[in-house]
Amino acid sequence: MNILLVGSGGREHALAWKIAQSPLVTRLVVAPGNPGMAKHAELRPEFKATDAEGLAALAREMKADLVVVGPESALAEGLADRLNAAGVPCFGPTAKAAQLETSKAFSKAFLQRHGIPTAGYGVYEDVAEAKAALNNYAAPYVIKADGLAAGKGVAISPDKADAEAEIERMLGGRFGSAGSRVVIEEFMDGEEGSLFALCDGQRAVLFGGAQDHKRAFDGDMGPNTGGMGAYSPAPVFTPELVQQADERVVQPTIRMMAAEGAPYRGVLYAGLMATSEGPKVVEFNARFGDPECQVLMMRFDGDIVPLLLACARGDLTKAPTPRFKDGVVITVVLAAKGYPDSPLEGSVIRGADQDFGPHVQVFHAGTKKRDDGTLVAAGGRVLNVCAHGADIAEARARAYEAIAKIDWPGGFHRTDIGWRALEPR
Repeated sequence: MNILLVGSGGREHALAWKIAQSPLVTRLVVAPGNPGMAKHAELRPEFKATDAEGLAALAREMKADLVVVGPESALAEGLADRLNAAGVPCFGPTAKAAQLETSKAFSKAFLQRHGIPTAGYGVYEDVAEAKAALNNYAAPYVIKADGLAAGKGVAISPDKADAEAEIERMLGGRFGSAGSRVVIEEFMDGEEGSLFALCDGQRAVLFGGAQDHKRAFDGDMGPNTGGMGAYSPAPVFTPELVQQADERVVQPTIRMMAAEGAPYRGVLYAGLMATSEGPKVVEFNARFGDPECQVLMMRFDGDIVPLLLACARGDLTKAPTPRFKDGVVITVVLAAKGYPDSPLEGSVIRGADQDFGPHVQVFHAGTKKRDDGTLVAAGGRVLNVCAHGADIAEARARAYEAIAKIDWPGGFHRTDIGWRALEPR
C-alpha cells in the first residue's frame, strides 16, 4: 500500500512510527513531516497541512491507497472532501462532519438537539451581550472561542471581572476569526479525560482513553496549552464510565451525524467530564489528540493500518478488534521557553535521537535541522518523550530518566505528569 500521512507534529510522528511497522505498507509519505519522521517515511516539506488542493494532487500523483489526516486544520480546509471526490480513501471526516470540532457552537447545538449530556451554554457575538449573559452562570466561568485556536481557546475564569476580560480579548480578535463568537458554558465539576473511537460513518469502535495535562506548569498552574503531557490508560475511565460514555455519547453521536447527512469517518475524540451524573461532553475533536495519540500508538498492540483503512472505506465490520498492551504509557512534552505565548525558536537540541532503550520513544513535535544537521527548536511543543511501564510510576520514571539525557537549555517541561494516577482513589 502507498500511504500519505498529513501533518508535522508529535501526533503525526507517532502515527508515522506506527504505520511504518505495518507489513502492508510499501511506501509512506508524510507532508510536510518533520526531521524525526525521516527514519520512517519520505518527507514532502514543500506542502502545508492546509493546502487541501495540493495534498489531494499529491495523493493522486503517488497513487495513494489511503490518506491519513493528522491535524484539524487540514480537515477544516476540506481535504477529506477533495479526496472523497477523487475516490481516494481518507481517514478523517469531511469539513461538514468536522464541525464537531471546528465550531463549538455547532457541536453544542448538536449535543443539545440529540439529548447527549453536556453543560448548559450560550453563544454570543457581542461583547456587551456576552458580559450580561454571565449573570446566567455561576463562577467559575467557562469561556470558549467558537473556532480552532490550537487548543488555547478555552479560559476558566475564577470571577466575573476575569471572565469579562476574557470575553473582551476573544471577541476583540485574540484568536482572529476563531474568536468571532464565544461560547459560555456552565462549569462542570469532576475529572476530565479523553475517550477515542474509530468510526466508519455508521459504526464506532472504542480505541482507548487517556488523560492529558493542559496547564503549562506543575500543579496545573499557568496558561492553557495544547497539552503538556498525557498517560494511558487513565484511572478515571472505569469500565462502568466507559460503557456509559459509549452508550450515551459515542454511539448516538455517530448515528445522528449520519442521520443529519454528515457521516463521520475517522477518529472521534470525546473530551469527557466524569460527573456525579455520569460522563458529560466537554468537547469533541475530529482527530487524534496531541499528545494523547502518542501514548495510544505506543500502547496499541497490532497493525494500525487495517483499522485506518476500514474507517476510510466505510466498513469496520471485518476489521480486527483493537488490542492494547498491558501496563501504562506516559508522554512528557518538552516545550520551548516562552510557550504558549511567545516560544523561543532556534535553540539547539542535543541527544534527542539517541537510543533510550526498548521502553522509550521520542517523537518530534516542533523541530527542524539546520544546513549543518544541527537539530533546533521550531515550535512551541518541540519533543514528546514517551515511556512504557508496568504501572504509572515505572513509566514516569523511565520518561524522566530519558529527559535527563537530552541536552536542551532552551526548553522546559512539567515534572508532575501523571500525578492524578498516582494519587489514591
